[in-house]
Amino acid sequence: MIKLITGRKGTGKTKTLIDMINKAVTTSDGNIVCVEKSAKLTFDVPSSVRLIDVDDMIITGYDSFLGFIQGVLAGNYDIKELFVDSIFKICGNDMVEFDKFINNLYEQTKNNDCTIVFTVSADISELPEGVKRFI
Repeated sequence: MIKLITGRKGTGKTKTLIDMINKAVTTSDGNIVCVEKSAKLTFDVPSSVRLIDVDDMIITGYDSFLGFIQGVLAGNYDIKELFVDSIFKICGNDMVEFDKFINNLYEQTKNNDCTIVFTVSADISELPEGVKRFI
């Protein structure tokens, strides 16, 4: 399952994400991973959550990030929740590529029992129709 937390900068998306992570820590029966840019959530989430700073990786756009996510999930079948903060900071804000990425990720993970949550710095009206079903 894929979920998007949307809104303009400063609307509380990351706070909502942190709240979801903290809830998942108490309710999930599997591992929890949080992918972020610039290690800013280190003190905001419990130490049981695996934090991955993509600044340590070579991510050059949506295609490489899709491969990265596939690798993370393939490396640990016990991941039940995967959170990604600031997808546009990681991959760029090309809406056509974002639409393609989300729908490809959905097709590849729809039979997986992992929930993947993204924060997206955009108003709902700015998003392509193909991704609005995940809001």
